[in-house]
Amino acid sequence: MTDKKIQPLTYASAGVDIEAGNRAVSLMKQAVRSTFRPGVLADLGGFGGLFALDVKKYQEPVLVSGTDGVGTKLRVAQLTNRHNTIGIDAVAMCVNDILVQGAEPLFFLDYLAVGKLVPERVADIVGGVAEGCRQAGCALIGGETAEMPGFYGEDEYDIAGFAVGVVDRQKIIDGSTIEAGDVVIGLPSSGLHSNGYSLARKALLEVAGYKVTSYVEALGRTVGEELITPTRIYVRAVLPLLAKYTIKGMAHITGGGLTENIPRVLPAGVKVVLDRKTWPVLPIFQLIQQIGQVDEAEMLRTFNMGIGMVLVVPPAEAESIRQELASQGEQAYLIGKVAEGSPAVEYIGA
Repeated sequence: MTDKKIQPLTYASAGVDIEAGNRAVSLMKQAVRSTFRPGVLADLGGFGGLFALDVKKYQEPVLVSGTDGVGTKLRVAQLTNRHNTIGIDAVAMCVNDILVQGAEPLFFLDYLAVGKLVPERVADIVGGVAEGCRQAGCALIGGETAEMPGFYGEDEYDIAGFAVGVVDRQKIIDGSTIEAGDVVIGLPSSGLHSNGYSLARKALLEVAGYKVTSYVEALGRTVGEELITPTRIYVRAVLPLLAKYTIKGMAHITGGGLTENIPRVLPAGVKVVLDRKTWPVLPIFQLIQQIGQVDEAEMLRTFNMGIGMVLVVPPAEAESIRQELASQGEQAYLIGKVAEGSPAVEYIGA
């Protein structure tokens, strides 16, 4: 101990500003409330989010949950100082995952950890979460914002999300009925989505030496604008199909790409054969591959390569499903077929 006098410590002097936290909550309230749907029972500020499940709508309701983060795409948000879309990514990574089992997303919670709580920035981030929830038709019913000085830098933060959805037990989609002859439909991605950013940043920002402000003609915009593009949310496109058609299996194409994600829904005895000529590869992937001299197999198991969601359907319904999606303004590609073999993805037409 020392006799030297010190000023009395407060939480604020240690780096945590409770008043800033309160102001952040005030700024985000309108955005959060805009996501509320039937079933939400409580407003912001409680210790837990309350949601009443409509049990009359389902014969045997099964809750489906998912959680994910945004990975090193967060670094791009910080480099570009654009924070109003990264929350869309957090929602998308969760709701797309539960969608593949046939679940309708009901509600979402977020966890946001910051080095310094800047109310306007937090409101921007949570505003993005709210926008993602509106796109997915789910309610943002709770969350946590933790100010962690000394753990994160003042301009650093991390975000994770948690989604809960519901599906009737007899309507769960698990891929078990997939068989040889079935058709694979691919829905396009908006770009990198939220995967492969460590490799993308290595190639573009280090090897090529681009800045986030660098305009690249092949992309038609700056590197930062390309990399910050939000992950697509497929809920509104896919949910209506489940009531009208036979969707045997779905795969959300995240980390691991087409190569690793499609086999996760395949039963024993079948593989998927994809024709690389049936969908366009977006310029961002071509640019990364060229700059980094990345092997084709590495690209296919790291990035989505332009396909963000895959549906496996009976051949008799494939064209009707594609046309139904087209009527919604949703581009869809017939990208392959199911064949006999061990669960894996085989590529032709490269």
